[in-house]
Amino acid sequence: MECMSREDMRKLQSERLIKTVKRCYENVPFYRRKMDEAGVSPDDIKSIDDICKLPFTTKQDLRDEYPFGLEAVPHSEVRRIHASSGTTGKPVVDTYTENDLKMWAEGVARVMAVADVGPGDTVQVSYGYGLFTGGLGAHDGAAMRGAIQLPTSAGNTEKQIMLMQDFRTNVLCCTPSYAMHLAESIANSRNVSVRLMKLRAGFFGAEPWTNGMRKELETKLQIKAYDIYGLTEMCGPGVGGECECQDGTHLWEDMFYPEIVNPETLEPVAPGEFGELVFTSLCKEAMPILRYRTRDLTRLNYEPCKCGRTAVRMDRILGRSDDMMIIRGVNVFPSQIETVLTEFPAFQPYYFITVDRINNEDTFDLDVELKPEFFASDPADQMKYIKPLFDRIVSLIGIKPNIHIKPPFGIERSTGKAKHVSDKRVFKN
Repeated sequence: MECMSREDMRKLQSERLIKTVKRCYENVPFYRRKMDEAGVSPDDIKSIDDICKLPFTTKQDLRDEYPFGLEAVPHSEVRRIHASSGTTGKPVVDTYTENDLKMWAEGVARVMAVADVGPGDTVQVSYGYGLFTGGLGAHDGAAMRGAIQLPTSAGNTEKQIMLMQDFRTNVLCCTPSYAMHLAESIANSRNVSVRLMKLRAGFFGAEPWTNGMRKELETKLQIKAYDIYGLTEMCGPGVGGECECQDGTHLWEDMFYPEIVNPETLEPVAPGEFGELVFTSLCKEAMPILRYRTRDLTRLNYEPCKCGRTAVRMDRILGRSDDMMIIRGVNVFPSQIETVLTEFPAFQPYYFITVDRINNEDTFDLDVELKPEFFASDPADQMKYIKPLFDRIVSLIGIKPNIHIKPPFGIERSTGKAKHVSDKRVFKN
């Protein structure tokens, strides 16, 4: 599947799309209504090229149909329920049949295969277990590879590190921000040496991260760090992942068909152009999704990879169209700040942005941390670090931030998805 010719892949995608559309129309009133309104029927879908005839699905649609309005099988065939960790409104729910769970595990297993994860390896799963898809997704993928699963879940960092040593963990799975917190805790411990650990690979996902953070993680943990991509609406982690070349994230397009559209016009963009990523599940039984708008902004590369895989590659995600902030008329993504911070050896990759509106003008405050060896109690000594950072941010995004240096560990660490922004303007509109 990962090395299939483009012609054979499109044939397989066409066969699976036709079946999926038929399943949705016949079993899901929501999709039957949407397709009728769009004037399209299953008979109109004859190949993958006809996917543009289908209506889009949004996160709000999934919330409106909460909890099981999008199920396409009798509920008695469902074997597991997951849900997003959203903090507002109803969560986004996904349900799985036995076959769905096997497909999901295979997607994760394909990603882990790039690091030769297999029997004898201990995979420490430090994603949260529960409704969040990260923990059990990585767990089942490691099981399919025949590896030992160490289900530590998130948090309790001191114990995580102890078990990492005592159980000879080879592979770490967690969010990149928590991996950085683990690396920092190991570096600051007198009784722990990463050189004496067995770690060799990490699979990090559930939030955007930069190549700068990757290099720092690889140096601090002495591992090869891979990006694993996924979303609850498709299955969870394992929709795709990086190969050994780390030149884009391979998407398993035999399972999940990707498109890139203009987020404003919803029309397809030219090949290689940036836009919003849209997915259609091609194998899901319990809750198939048609043309789901992820809000992730990226582009696709269909050129064969040096690794030999022909599976399409996705660029690192620039950000989300709904995470983008407009500050003083300028588009700003939080990931841009992280990219800049990793360019400066004195700064930690932790930050927090506060946007407000005072006297009808947007304010842009940025909290950052110096590494302990660079931190000084005298603010005057810190100006030599602030000025180059300030200039770099202005050159990149064109607006001037108010930079505040926090003491070591002054910015909250996260065991799950890190929160980087507080936009207080939403309460003043």
